[in-house]
Amino acid sequence: MGGSAGTLTPTALLYLGLCQGLWDQARTGTLPKPSIWADPGPMVTKGSPLTIWCQASLQADVYYLYKESVHGSWPMKTPQDSSNRASVSFASISSHNSGKYQCAYQRGKSWSQGSDLLTLVVTGVYDAPSFSANPTLVVASGGNVSLSCSSPWPRGSFHLLKEGGADVPQYLELTFRRKRYQAVFLVGPVNTSHGGTYRCYISPESYPYLWSQPSNPLHLQVTGVYREPSLSAQPGPLVQSGDSLSLLCRSETGFDRFALTKDEELRAPQCLDGQPSPNFTLGPVSRSHGGRYRCYCGHKLSSTWSAPSAPLDVLITGMYEKPTLSAQPGPSVSWGENVTLQCRSEVWFDSFHLSKEGSLAPPQVLHLQDTAIPNQVKFTLSPVTSDHEGTYRCYSSHSNSPYLLSQPSDPLELLVSGPHWYLYVLIGVSVAFVLLLGLLGLLLVRHRRRGRGRKPGPVRPPLPRRSPCGILAREGATLFCPHQMLSWKTHCLRKTDSWTASSRLRDLKTLKM
Repeated sequence: MGGSAGTLTPTALLYLGLCQGLWDQARTGTLPKPSIWADPGPMVTKGSPLTIWCQASLQADVYYLYKESVHGSWPMKTPQDSSNRASVSFASISSHNSGKYQCAYQRGKSWSQGSDLLTLVVTGVYDAPSFSANPTLVVASGGNVSLSCSSPWPRGSFHLLKEGGADVPQYLELTFRRKRYQAVFLVGPVNTSHGGTYRCYISPESYPYLWSQPSNPLHLQVTGVYREPSLSAQPGPLVQSGDSLSLLCRSETGFDRFALTKDEELRAPQCLDGQPSPNFTLGPVSRSHGGRYRCYCGHKLSSTWSAPSAPLDVLITGMYEKPTLSAQPGPSVSWGENVTLQCRSEVWFDSFHLSKEGSLAPPQVLHLQDTAIPNQVKFTLSPVTSDHEGTYRCYSSHSNSPYLLSQPSDPLELLVSGPHWYLYVLIGVSVAFVLLLGLLGLLLVRHRRRGRGRKPGPVRPPLPRRSPCGILAREGATLFCPHQMLSWKTHCLRKTDSWTASSRLRDLKTLKM
């Protein structure tokens, strides 16, 4: 939108105004309508410069700018390098310049249609409203948040704007509370498009294009868009008061911004202040550093974050006198047996913690209901294995300050000896049983494979039915066949016999009898 433009004051513009009849001709013109826009934009702060441009698709002789509710129009200046656009510049926008504008052009005796309306809003005319979010500006994907804009103005409109020009919700309800009018905008279910910076404005009912100064910005951040990272402490979550601690937020590759929160259950974070490094250094630590931490990962210049990591409790030790730690029946125990570690304090505490040196797991915690002195709890390890061997310490604390612990007890070395003979037998029998099952399974699979691989043999054709006569004839038996097995018209004869026809007839007669 380059090109030089003249500078005209509102007084000069009105002085150059043309009669209403010319504008009426423009509104009913037949040439294509031009386009109109404001530079830097249709929303401008009071006292700032502004240029209104009008551009046609054809070469024009003259351009005119018309303001709604003002009788008349004024010509626009055409740059020397172009005759298809023109402009009017305001050196300092005032309240009188707000409103709706149109432009048109003339070519010969023909007029164009009027352009679309350009609404010019002047901000900074009234005091800014107050702007807040409930419950928090850090919202999980799918959640909801309410943005409240309030002002003492009795009658008017509330406007919610988001940087980037995205669509924003209309206000849900208008209430009067503590001598202030309040409009509530409901945002949700939240997705990635809702992340960004919001501001609200107010305008009086009688001057809808004169807006207040912008409210304080609210930056809405959406979590749960990416997979959660992991959070760990180095050298561990138990740290002596005055020492230093590093919290490392590990995530998938590609993230370049990391944020750390503390005690989200007590105070929901209002924002996530990211840093480029995943390493957060705490120290020298004090009472205030104790708490439950989570971390997030995201990208620069983005309002979207990952889901929160699993919580990590940072425990500050050295706040109270140390308890004592003992083992029952003793610090040496056989593999598979039970051992009880007893933590005892001469001062009243209701929570006790047991930690093992070198373990990444959080300390075991037991809460005591009995208020009698001395306080003691018993941590049972059962059945004991080689994993239980090591150095133990216990701590005491109050449940209303769960992250502030006492001095550590003196270390207790737990020794685990080898398993008894019956355990070896049990292990051997178990191994043999597993091997036997494996062998049986292997044989079964092999048998099934052989059965599937065997090909069926050729099918023998059925033997022809042979009568007893045929069998007897081959064996040289007598010449007659039982009449139950022969019809009256059949008979059995040897091929070598030389019977006459008469003898055969006699034989047949005999058979009939």
